[in-house]
Amino acid sequence: MKNSVRAQLAEELRKAPRVALFSHVSPDGDCLGSMLGLGLALEALGKEVYMFNPDPFPRNLLFLPGAGKVKSELPNPLPQCLIFVDCSDLQRVKLDAKDFPAESLVLNLDHHISNQNFGHINWVDSKASASGEMVYDLVKELQVELTPEIATNIYTAILTDTGSFKYSNTTSRTHRIVSELLETGINLADIHYYVYDQVPLAKLELLRRGLNQLKIYADGLLAVMTLRSNDFAESQAEESLSEGLIDHGRTIEGVEVAVLLKEVKADVIRVSLRSNRWFDVAKFAHSFGGGGHKRAAGCTLEVPLEEAEKIVIKAIEEELKLGRSS
Repeated sequence: MKNSVRAQLAEELRKAPRVALFSHVSPDGDCLGSMLGLGLALEALGKEVYMFNPDPFPRNLLFLPGAGKVKSELPNPLPQCLIFVDCSDLQRVKLDAKDFPAESLVLNLDHHISNQNFGHINWVDSKASASGEMVYDLVKELQVELTPEIATNIYTAILTDTGSFKYSNTTSRTHRIVSELLETGINLADIHYYVYDQVPLAKLELLRRGLNQLKIYADGLLAVMTLRSNDFAESQAEESLSEGLIDHGRTIEGVEVAVLLKEVKADVIRVSLRSNRWFDVAKFAHSFGGGGHKRAAGCTLEVPLEEAEKIVIKAIEEELKLGRSS
């Protein structure tokens, strides 16, 4: 079934002279690497390609081949063929179905189990470690050569969404795909240097503030970190620099669930959730209108930060009690 959907999606891309690609807010390595890898492959087929993301490009990912092609404004007119990469729903790109002409063909490529199947063609594989794995398969389906530029993007997508291949979503197939990507001659040292080893001072300041506000609940099972809008302003840090900070809570001995609440503006709180062994944060996030994976998910609450913190802590504590008693 998956292969037939992939073939159908590839056929639509082959037929389209112009294609627009979309990736989600608060962009990460998977959504950007996947979009760029596919975008460069479509350019190799002679397509007119547009790539869109509504938020600023993370500084540690600016090395990605083709990064300068990603724009924050929609092309006018829009291509008829639109493909959403690593997006569980249209709200993840700050768009709605009414933003597209009636004749638009919406293609949906994603690995989130919470995907809402909003496209005309939906290829959703929750067993893939990253959307980058699916883009690898699609590039193969399109019979496009895996150049070092395309491979660098796909490798970065998989690298970041597997936590450098240490998360439970990593499979033997993940390593087989990466092996082929390495055969193209990509520069592993450079990729890891830019992704992980170049930390802006502003990010360390955000981390300091987050750790100062870190609290432990539920007999040591829950770690909660908060960042207010003034923390970002005074640190001179854009929101993308908060990526990865939640892992400092997750790695505390005994913690099962880590939460990072970010006040992106008044009464708008982005909640990031991570778990270690058994707590399903995707299910939890879904109950608040969000989604993601069992071990990594998120949602947005439109309430003041203090209220959001109380709501999330109470709900997670209740779930943790149920889990421990079952």
